[in-house]
Parts: sequence; C-alpha cells; structure tokens
Amino acid sequence: MGRRHETVSFLSDFGTRDECVGVVKAVVRDLAPHARVIDLTHEIPPFDVRAGSLALARAISYVPNGVVLAVVDPGVGTSRRAVAIEVADGAGVLVGPDNGLLAPAVAMAGGAERCVVLTNAEFHLEAPGVTFAGRDVFASVAAHLCNGVDLAELGESIEAELLLPGVVPLPRDEGDTILCEVLWVDRFGNCQLNVGPDEIAHFGDRLRVVVGTPTGGGADPVVRIASRVGTYAEVGVGAVGLVTDASGMISLVLDRRSAAEELSASAGDQVLLAPLGDDEPRGVTSPVTLRRP
Repeated sequence: MGRRHETVSFLSDFGTRDECVGVVKAVVRDLAPHARVIDLTHEIPPFDVRAGSLALARAISYVPNGVVLAVVDPGVGTSRRAVAIEVADGAGVLVGPDNGLLAPAVAMAGGAERCVVLTNAEFHLEAPGVTFAGRDVFASVAAHLCNGVDLAELGESIEAELLLPGVVPLPRDEGDTILCEVLWVDRFGNCQLNVGPDEIAHFGDRLRVVVGTPTGGGADPVVRIASRVGTYAEVGVGAVGLVTDASGMISLVLDRRSAAEELSASAGDQVLLAPLGDDEPRGVTSPVTLRRP
C-alpha cells in the first residue's frame, strides 16, 4: 500500500453549467468517502491547456498535501497519455493528461519523482465511451490514491524526461528594453506579465509600456507611461501602474478599472517595457471638460 491522502485539489475547464464537475466529485466521494475535494477553478477557457497550466502553477504552492486532479484535455480519447506524477517525496500526486498541463506545477513542486501512465483499467470506471476521462479515469484514480493504492499499481512506469513540457513563454531582454507577454488577465482586468520585478528594477520607477505590435491594417500599439507602485490604490486617476502581484510577477494595473480594457490587452499579447527617454514626458495628463454653470 502507498500513502493515504485526505485531499483532492481539482482544476478543470468543465465550467459549472452542467453536471460534469459534480459527477467527478461524486466519483471521488463514492470511492474515497474520507477525502475532501477542493475546487481550485473550473473556469479555465475550454481547451486552453496553457491557461490551465499557468493557473495550476500559481496555485500549487498553496494546495495541501494530497492529490491534484487537473483536467484540460482537448485530446481526450486519443493516444495522448493519462498520467500520475509523484512529487515532494510522495506528499503529492498530480493526475491528469500528459499534454503540458501538469508540467509547470510539477516543476514548482520540486520536480517529478515517480511517474506512471494510467494503463491499469482495474482502477478505472467502466465507461460507455472514451470522451469523459475526467470521470472514468482521472477521478477514479485520484480516489484510489486517496485510499492508499501505490502509484506503481496504477500502470506502467515512465521516465519524467518523457513527459510533455509546459509551454510558458520567457521574456526577451534586449538590454534597453524587455519584450514580454501577457500571461493572464484576471477578472478585474489586471494583466500579469511573464516578467519579475528584479528583471525591470534597473529601468527605474517609471517605464514606457507598449502593448501590441504594429500589423498591416491592424490596430496600432497602445503606448503609455506606467509607474512602479506597491498597491492598486497608489495608481493615479487615469494612470497605469506596474505592481508586483500575488504570484510575484509584474502586472499592468489600474485602480478600480480594467487595465485590459484600457490598454486593449489580452492573454498572449506582446508587451514592450523600456525606461523613459530624456525627451519623454514625465507627468500624466487626463482630458477634462468643464461645464458652464
């Protein structure tokens, strides 16, 4: 027997409009009544493996020891592998498709240890088809892991190096500029970039921000001046701020407004950061219209 687990932390792109999330949780409850399921999110955009992998990486340092069940699986039913990956000396096991979804979180948890492909159907549910692996394979396996089934019983061992890596873009430091990307836009419109505070510290407290790239016939890039601030409330009216967010990354923000709307930014957009030139304005201006009394 392996280690018993008390918690399943669950992330998916299933949404909550239909029964899918509830059915997966019901399977875990039925097979492992002692286990508690924590919903990380089920609002990953459909099929968006990268968004799911980034959300899981942001969360992994805060989930309790136990099983992490992650399902964003556009290749369900195909030859893509279903896997379980042990981390942290067995304190955690990540279960899901081998499509890059799990890889960044595995790295954040210290790297993969034992890994198996979930080929032992003894630990799956009987299924009428192959399109709901979240219920028939991953939920069932997660429950059996909670009951103390050892990883080796679940299927064939695989070397960690053979798992698909995640696709997380890296910024490009060009000396006097950094070319980065919007990783994620949260529900408040804050735009997380794939750059940390140390990477732009030498640019000073005020930077030139260029969102988007010129394209033939497309919209022009949005150019703004942004200030490094500690909190949203420190951003002036009509101004753009650069704040170190809860994940330790730099985010473009406005105070109680959406930076994504203001800057026409969305996940995947290119962002250029640069120090202000000597000839660039240092203040912020906002148009004001006065009414006659």
